[in-house]
Amino acid sequence: MAETTLVLIKPGGVERNLIGEVTRRVEARGLRVTGLKLIRAERGTVEEHYAEHRERPFFKDVCDYLTSGPIVCMAVSGTNAVKAIRAMMGATNPVEAAPGTVRGDLALTIDDNLTHSSSDPEAAERELKLWFPEGTVG
Repeated sequence: MAETTLVLIKPGGVERNLIGEVTRRVEARGLRVTGLKLIRAERGTVEEHYAEHRERPFFKDVCDYLTSGPIVCMAVSGTNAVKAIRAMMGATNPVEAAPGTVRGDLALTIDDNLTHSSSDPEAAERELKLWFPEGTVG
């Protein structure tokens, strides 16, 4: 089933020049990039994005991190895009991520796990509206 999901390349991934590698993997999988921008995230946007975690101890740190440098926002479309992207990114904790996944191959710590991807189609819809209020091309 065709769907669109969100991928964020976090500041560590941008700083390490992994934008092209992550994008290459997405496109090699047969998915289409239908929105792409390099931005400095606004604190309010990040807090809204992670609102469900507001009461958790890591909330402030994750918001601080996402606003600490440029990030890439990517809308990715295709068949089963949400599950495909989640599988490609790997486990949230990179030391538990399988080899061949973005995190398994390129990340070492949960604090800098390089990417965010929407957890399910409903989250994707909410997150895409937040990060791409202007819409996407697909």
